[in-house]
Amino acid sequence: MIQLNLPPFDYQVTKADGKLWIFDILRKKRLVLTPEEWVRQHFIHYLIQVLKYPRSLIKVEGGLSYNQLSKRSDIVVFNRTGNPWMVIECKAPDIAISQQTLHQAATYNATLKADFLVVTNGLNHFYFRTDWSANTTEALPAMPVFE
Repeated sequence: MIQLNLPPFDYQVTKADGKLWIFDILRKKRLVLTPEEWVRQHFIHYLIQVLKYPRSLIKVEGGLSYNQLSKRSDIVVFNRTGNPWMVIECKAPDIAISQQTLHQAATYNATLKADFLVVTNGLNHFYFRTDWSANTTEALPAMPVFE
């Protein structure tokens, strides 16, 4: 797998059924190691090990509904009262972060209404804060600190 612009971590990869599998510490199971999953697992470990976000407040691939369509958010971090605080959209490293990617993430967040939005392909990371009362979004220079 490609080296990402995220801290390395001690991952568990196995081979079975002709595929590579990586262990997800949140879901406590092995998942097929796709390029997007490689980014997602790196970001999960970054949140927990480096930024010290509480593991119990992170949900992976949660379901949501938008315009009567079922969608899945990659990572959602909840605040201590149980409300979505940050939505993280992960893409494979070979997928450029485009306006379409940002729109997809913002669309998911329109349902969840988290204060923060992160879009990453493991190489490039973009951070945003949404003020829902003013209906504005601003780019941030760095990852938000968990409150």
